[in-house]
Amino acid sequence: MTETITLAHVSDVHLSPVAGLTLRHLNVKRSLGYVNWRRKRQQTHHRDVLDVIMADMKANAPDHIAVTGDLINLGLPAEYETAAAWLHSVGTPRDVTVIPGNHDIYTTLRDDPGVMRWADYMHHDAWGARYTSAPEHQLAFPFVRRVGPVALVGLNSAVETPPFVAAGELGARQLAALDSLLPKLEAEGMIRVVLIHHPPLPGQAPPRRALRDAAALSQILARRGAELVLHGHNHTDSHMDFARLPEIGGASIPVIGVASGSAVRTHKHEQLGRYNLLRIGRIDGRPHIECTTRGIAVGGNAVVQIERKLLT
Repeated sequence: MTETITLAHVSDVHLSPVAGLTLRHLNVKRSLGYVNWRRKRQQTHHRDVLDVIMADMKANAPDHIAVTGDLINLGLPAEYETAAAWLHSVGTPRDVTVIPGNHDIYTTLRDDPGVMRWADYMHHDAWGARYTSAPEHQLAFPFVRRVGPVALVGLNSAVETPPFVAAGELGARQLAALDSLLPKLEAEGMIRVVLIHHPPLPGQAPPRRALRDAAALSQILARRGAELVLHGHNHTDSHMDFARLPEIGGASIPVIGVASGSAVRTHKHEQLGRYNLLRIGRIDGRPHIECTTRGIAVGGNAVVQIERKLLT
């Protein structure tokens, strides 16, 4: 067996509390979002739960940590600062990769850098620079980072939307770049792990919460392939095997969603705080991916193993 790495995947941590809200920050969307937070979400997402989850994650010593968006709630400057401090506590940009979620790109504040505060965690590394057209330290999507035999491909599906809409979109430029990038990484023999906030396939979320160009993305994945896709957004564990085009062949692509990393109570279909540990390598030249889900079991307050399964 060649080199194997452990990748931890956590998402939708929705760091609390919501602080720093003033009259100058208010618009229709943020006002409605704040009411929703006060009525529902602040009872669901707790920092102490996230701290327990992250302590267990660190005890398992992953080689790298992927955070697939929604670090914050309303796009307030104080929230971005809190998230930056949390990321530094999790690890250095060399050890942690972040992509934005819809709550991270919520609604614009004039002259505020927003997610650029996390830029060190969201651009390609020196190795990945040769696969992209952007300078090494310029924030652009998709970006590429290498962790052993794995190439992490970070996408940004977060766009500003009207009130009551949490949909995402990649856009033509990002899709074209991904279409060119995936075969280059395959030719290098890399195990390609795509990171995206919104569920990537049609039908995985209702229209108001879905990826608008999921059909276009699924066509690229069917044609170009990847070894794994990780996402968040739905606040629930999920596993789908996406089949590539028959005439092209190749193994199906596991598409893995993870529940919120900070949930202290079940909400509709959502589970308590969880994260995934993915062992990724090759056996006899073929990708070998095993996923262990760890989280808080109903009725308990300690992190336990929920499920373990072979993805490829």
